[in-house]
Amino acid sequence: QLQASGGGLVQAGGSLRLSCAASGRTFSEYHMAWFRQAPGKEREFVVLISRSGGITVYADSVKGRFTISRDNAKNTGYLQMNSLQPEDTAVYYCAAGSRVTRDPDQYDYWGQGTQVTVSS
Repeated sequence: QLQASGGGLVQAGGSLRLSCAASGRTFSEYHMAWFRQAPGKEREFVVLISRSGGITVYADSVKGRFTISRDNAKNTGYLQMNSLQPEDTAVYYCAAGSRVTRDPDQYDYWGQGTQVTVSS
């Protein structure tokens, strides 16, 4: 299971740190990604990190503002979000899978989502 947390309400320009805690599996065996879904829109790729953390891929919309990391010893992944903008408002989901891919259909395990709301 994956448990996402850390969402909330923040003003534009602010920061949030999301966490994704894994249980029941060996977290280090899986690549991890964050996706987001805004109301009325499709789920959107945000960022991914490989098992070891050696590979990261960011969506252009968040590059330079968001940073993904992971602590395999703690079975937890993180998403540091800085310079948040209203267009970042969405439900954020963490996912884990065996492929390094932007395609959400390739991920096997999903967290329940955490709401991020950025006010202008």
